[in-house]
Amino acid sequence: MSRTFCWFLYYDEILDHLENNCAQFTSSLYNVYKATDLMFFGENEVDEARLFSKKMLHKISTMKHIVNDNVVMLPNFSKVIEEELSTPWIARLDHLDHRMWIEQNKEGPLWNGKASYYRLSCIHNMDLMQLAVENYVFRQMIYQNELNELKRWSKNWGLTEMGFGREKTMYCYFAIAASTSLPHDSMIRMLVAKSAIVITVADDFFDMRGSLDELHILIEAIHRWDGKGLIGPSKVIFDVLDDLVRDSTKSLVLGNIDIIEDFRDLWRETFNSWLTETTWGKNGYIPSVDEYMETGMISIATHILVLTSSCFLNPSIPKNKVKPQTYEDITQSLMATARLLNDIQSYEKEQEEGKMNLVLLHFKDNPDASMDDSVNLVKKFMDWKRKELLKHVFTNDRSDFPKQWNFLHLSCFKVFQMLYSSSNLYDTEAELQLHIEKAIYLPPKHELPIYLKPQTTLPPLPQKGNLTINGGYAQNPPRCYVHGGMSIRFHQLPKKPMRNLTLEVFCSSMSRICFM
Repeated sequence: MSRTFCWFLYYDEILDHLENNCAQFTSSLYNVYKATDLMFFGENEVDEARLFSKKMLHKISTMKHIVNDNVVMLPNFSKVIEEELSTPWIARLDHLDHRMWIEQNKEGPLWNGKASYYRLSCIHNMDLMQLAVENYVFRQMIYQNELNELKRWSKNWGLTEMGFGREKTMYCYFAIAASTSLPHDSMIRMLVAKSAIVITVADDFFDMRGSLDELHILIEAIHRWDGKGLIGPSKVIFDVLDDLVRDSTKSLVLGNIDIIEDFRDLWRETFNSWLTETTWGKNGYIPSVDEYMETGMISIATHILVLTSSCFLNPSIPKNKVKPQTYEDITQSLMATARLLNDIQSYEKEQEEGKMNLVLLHFKDNPDASMDDSVNLVKKFMDWKRKELLKHVFTNDRSDFPKQWNFLHLSCFKVFQMLYSSSNLYDTEAELQLHIEKAIYLPPKHELPIYLKPQTTLPPLPQKGNLTINGGYAQNPPRCYVHGGMSIRFHQLPKKPMRNLTLEVFCSSMSRICFM
């Protein structure tokens, strides 16, 4: 975004006028705020534009229905603004976003002045709206079947009865299913969900249950990729991991070379990072910031989710990109932002458990700083990495990477933003339950706009009188024209009320409807 986009920031008179008449500029302010969701690093003017538009939109959302003769604020739009301000785009999952627009598009457009209207994704075609609802319900049927299959898989492997840690089968599936709409993505959803479940169980085993001796034995088995001699949770973790890697790669051959060993190496690297962090905690070792971030970016395990699933994209990524320590910039940005989001919301819990965290590291290294100072510093670092990630997502034009590769990274980041933007929702028991119900089980609540509902109770229209139109047009020689003559005779129609069928409104943002 350039200075041209933020030109109004340089004119005090315009800023004053916008502030004093903000309701008349709802459309412009809303679009400015939405555009600033995609800020890149260094766009300070866009930061200012976002703060100003957010302030104005908050003011608008608190206004009553009628501001003056020229501006009418529909109450439903206030909900839209509040939703935008409370949950930014980067923290909303696509599937639930589609549901929101289905359910909130049941009122007319926002009238802005006497001669124009603000078309905020208003869907005024009954057939299209019905199609959107049916599409959403159809997706829910697919999600229900896949989730049932995933629950059986977790139970058969004993992952739901480990006796320690978090059981997050439903959370993991909900996160991937609601975050992306990639075509032909059932295999990707199941692979990512299963991988996330294994990551959660294994990470909890390293943090909560396993002794250093047990963990070293498990690590040796992972390096050999041979589970002989393992018992208890270690054996379950290795066996399910081995099956997951074999099952996901049995038909995946790139360039006539089996990719199974590359998948194993990604998992080996991640298990090594968990052992490193556990050893630090048990021995009381305080790493440097660089040491911590180098290990923490791997232990958050987002690279496993995006790199293994990227092999199933069409077209898929090059095989040499699915290797440890050769991560592309976009993947490194994702790994860093996910780690920082987690640390910002988990430092209190990890402080109690005696584990290290970037917030705690900064606080320890800066005795004059408060804990809030340390949190704010990590937030600034995270914001910088977030803008870096968005730049990679939306400006990467390398021909050897499919576009879906970027969007898969974005979907993964949006999941972490949703889970950790305001609190640590992943560690809660029921905070996401309503969202899960809306995404997978409950059909959208939609009512047709009043002006689109059949008006069967109104009296029939009066009979039209005969209408006669006589017209004539005469043309003189070229380049010399005279007006044609026209006369109209008609019988006046009765002055009785007619149905209001004059609203000529059409959907201006069809991207709000998701089609599989």
